[in-house]
Amino acid sequence: MTAWPQLGITPGPVLRVFGMRRSGNHGVINGLARTAPGGRSLFFNNCTPGRKPFETYRAVEIDGERVAGNGGDPVKLAARAGDGTALILSYEDAMPNERRKRPMSVGVDEAAISHDVVICRGFLNWAASLLKKVQGNEAFTAPQRVGIVLKALGGYSSMLELARAEAEPGVVVIRYEPWMTDAGYRAGLLERLGFEARDDGLGEVQRYGNGSSFQAEAGAVEELNTLERWKEMRDDPEYRIVMWLAAQDVDLCDKLETVYPDDARQLVKLRQSGQAGRAPQQNSAQDTAQAQILRRN
Repeated sequence: MTAWPQLGITPGPVLRVFGMRRSGNHGVINGLARTAPGGRSLFFNNCTPGRKPFETYRAVEIDGERVAGNGGDPVKLAARAGDGTALILSYEDAMPNERRKRPMSVGVDEAAISHDVVICRGFLNWAASLLKKVQGNEAFTAPQRVGIVLKALGGYSSMLELARAEAEPGVVVIRYEPWMTDAGYRAGLLERLGFEARDDGLGEVQRYGNGSSFQAEAGAVEELNTLERWKEMRDDPEYRIVMWLAAQDVDLCDKLETVYPDDARQLVKLRQSGQAGRAPQQNSAQDTAQAQILRRN
């Protein structure tokens, strides 16, 4: 008998991975696929929350290689991957601590899931990347673009709640910034998940969502300047509006204080300035040195 009758196989470790869009989700998942036990993985991308995951995914990868879009036969795909393969299900803009009328993964035995994994990214860079992404769609007006980012703040806030409790059992939190810069950090997380720290590289840029919002032509992850995206957007009027409005959310800033304190301090100073139209001006979103973080237009 298998806890996964929808697939017809008995997988090895099973991960559900949650992340807000533009948080480096696919880069992290690719790293997990490359370090899965025995190098074997079956990945169902972007499943729909509150629905059956094997009926609502957007793409499938086997051992890190894309083999199907939506509508493929999950049983045939799982048979190709075989028993013992690591199974990864991803969800975007949804968090396991959000209240829902239906289970996150309908028809899935929660007890058969090895780990829920939450990917988090600092607020200034995440908002810059998301806004830059939606700015590439000419169908959206400026108010619509700002609205999309502001609407996503609810999910981002839920992510922060989980990240604040990262030391507690139940959820494995992966912080995007040290994942990108610290091989030791990646190795520690892989050990916790029962994966193999045999590939300490970052791999190639993943093309889901058309790859990087800022560097569409980048091939290797090492080429990406992901930790300073906010600098590239700080003079953008729409980004300034997003920052100003986010700064008024006291609850968001309080949660950020625990997880990304430097980002929280920038937003608090922006709110206390009493002036809209200004933007973060610190040298780095993670720089703890005192810095002038606001400037006039």
